[in-house]
Amino acid sequence: MTEIELAKYLAELGNVTRLRIYMFLIKVGTDGVPVGTIQDHLKIPGSTLSHHLTKLANVNLISQKRDGRILNCIANFEILQSVLDELQQSCCAGIPEVQSNFK
Repeated sequence: MTEIELAKYLAELGNVTRLRIYMFLIKVGTDGVPVGTIQDHLKIPGSTLSHHLTKLANVNLISQKRDGRILNCIANFEILQSVLDELQQSCCAGIPEVQSNFK
């Protein structure tokens, strides 16, 4: 994952409403949930929810699948894992030229 991709994902999750939506979808699991259920549980107005779902879908943090009149939203767990892996791989890896200044 490039720094640009990582920044894109983190930027979208940096909005409190989008973070709440994404965390809700993660808790729901791989089957996803209808938009109306998200709206009911998180008490987000429809137009606002639509805006935030579009932002999350545009960067593939979620997918949306239509089943008749129902639009289901599903967290993209592969992207989530990639973001977590990227952050974890950088954790305490050190930067030799910086660390040598503190010895």
